[in-house]
Amino acid sequence: MDKLFEIIFEDDDLLVINKPAGLVCHPTKNGEMSSLIGRARLHLNFQPSTLNPQPHLVNRLDRETSGVILIAKNSETAGELGKILESRAIQKEYLAIVHGHAAAEQGIIDAPLGRDVGSIVAVKDCVRPDGASSRTEFWVERRFNRPPPHSRPRFPDSEDEGRERGGADPSLILNLPFSLLRIVPHTGRKHQIRIHLAHIGHPIVGDKLYGGNEDMYLALVQNRLTPEQRAVLIFENQALHARSVKFHWRGQPVEFSCDPEPWFTEFFNAKAQSF
Repeated sequence: MDKLFEIIFEDDDLLVINKPAGLVCHPTKNGEMSSLIGRARLHLNFQPSTLNPQPHLVNRLDRETSGVILIAKNSETAGELGKILESRAIQKEYLAIVHGHAAAEQGIIDAPLGRDVGSIVAVKDCVRPDGASSRTEFWVERRFNRPPPHSRPRFPDSEDEGRERGGADPSLILNLPFSLLRIVPHTGRKHQIRIHLAHIGHPIVGDKLYGGNEDMYLALVQNRLTPEQRAVLIFENQALHARSVKFHWRGQPVEFSCDPEPWFTEFFNAKAQSF
């Protein structure tokens, strides 16, 4: 039971967990362990044939996004927290690793979102003038350069250069620019953070749908991702983490937070040249 998920907080009414990247929120046909709500039911010993209250997801995250999820243990708590969420009285904060060095230290992306009618991917949205109002604020936590995982030194351009240097030169490994961003969405549109960051030229590392080549997404769902495509993506999951939620509940301010998974933090901490 300890391996179902990481518990951030739990009392008689509320369960707060750190959802791992790659786990869907809603039930699937592959058993209770294949979804977050299925694992929550196992944790709470929920049986449909009994009078045990059913757990309810208060907020949701994309399959590849990790971080804070609120689960109400009964319908009364679900309704209470749902009203807070609908009134936008919950402040959410995310961390993301994006491609490139963001020029501004802080910024607000105010761009309406709607369906991407030019895409063959039905779930894909985009920035469009007639879309729903959407605002995302970000701050640069760190700019850094580093080689992608599993990169190799390039070989010299000529035989003479090769003889002079004795073959491949480790100093010639390509270092790519990245930024670690702290993000606060002011609206809650589908894929909002991912679309907005791609819109300003800084797509999230590992994002298959909004990273600039939607065939990556099609290759994923069709189970045909090649090793070369995986190398371009760098991560198995997109580097987006729901770090914290803050709100007033039952007369008290509360905050729940959690750290990203090791693959996320190690990327910007290990062997990274910061700016």
